[in-house]
Amino acid sequence: MRIAKCIEKIGWFLCFALSLQAQKKIIVSQDGKGQFATIQAALNSLDTFSTKERVIFIKNGTYREKLMIDKSFVKLQGESEKGVIISQSLPRDVWRCQSPEDYGAGTVNVKGHDLAFENLTVLNEYGFNAKGDTTITCLSESGATGAASKDRYALPREKGETEGTKIVRKDGHQFAFRSMPGATRLSFKNCTFRAGGGDTVSPWDVEAGMYYFKNCTMEGWVDFYCPRGWAWAENCHFICHNKNAAIWHDGTNHESSKTVLKNCTFVGEKGYKLGRYHRPAQFYLIGCKFDENMADADIYPVSTNPAPKWGHRVYYQDCHRTGGDYAWHRDNLAIASKTVTVDWTFEGKWKPTLAK
Repeated sequence: MRIAKCIEKIGWFLCFALSLQAQKKIIVSQDGKGQFATIQAALNSLDTFSTKERVIFIKNGTYREKLMIDKSFVKLQGESEKGVIISQSLPRDVWRCQSPEDYGAGTVNVKGHDLAFENLTVLNEYGFNAKGDTTITCLSESGATGAASKDRYALPREKGETEGTKIVRKDGHQFAFRSMPGATRLSFKNCTFRAGGGDTVSPWDVEAGMYYFKNCTMEGWVDFYCPRGWAWAENCHFICHNKNAAIWHDGTNHESSKTVLKNCTFVGEKGYKLGRYHRPAQFYLIGCKFDENMADADIYPVSTNPAPKWGHRVYYQDCHRTGGDYAWHRDNLAIASKTVTVDWTFEGKWKPTLAK
């Protein structure tokens, strides 16, 4: 909110106080030496009016809490990437049998916009610790036959499920990071995201989503990096434990939506496939490196009936595989690789705060 609107809504004194809050750094520390002992308490202390970035500095420690971020213009800055661990154990199946929406299904859940994350590890550890698949009672829509056809976010039915139950797979959807429509202009630098299942990093705003990742590590099972809208990932490291696909994209609403991966590395279990898409998508991979375990399979559409809107748009430039290249990732970029920049990706609409 601009200053005039702020004064009109809450008065000059409160606006002045809020501006002072925006200028100071809030410290979270488990040893009692900060203003707050939990990250969520620090987030809850922020007002909803400021348009200046507020910094929450998080001291090293393991924070076993689920974050619900509905505030905007906030930076969560960790003391160190390996030292600050935000951890939960929560399969999406369990949450959706309790809740009608995905907000809250992950370790870090976001509805706010203009957010920055730096020097953090975010973990959804369920699949790393579960001994196998389990069946739970599920009396919501997610446990009903045909649920997936009623609600685009409803959970698909697993083979062998009966009405009123849900099979919770050890490697099912497990969000480390999950953002909702309206959560856009999200930046990530020096962050690690790990989950024992699919959809580890899920920024989902197909209409206006813009996401920037730099020097990040992402690990998971199927589609574990799955942005919608516009996304940039630079110098990121991807660790794949599933043979179906590592990366995914949804650009349904706009022909110019795209996901760009520049100077990224991919490693995984033998036979992992690079990526896939269920809806119109556009991939750019520039200067990426693949390990010898990657399968001989291009990023692929899950269905070709009907044909993908705007066609099969997967572009490579200077990408190489240890042990020998495959023909499908040979150079096919129709524009100069130097023009594939952050500004080009976001069409000049956003300059990420962590881009430097």
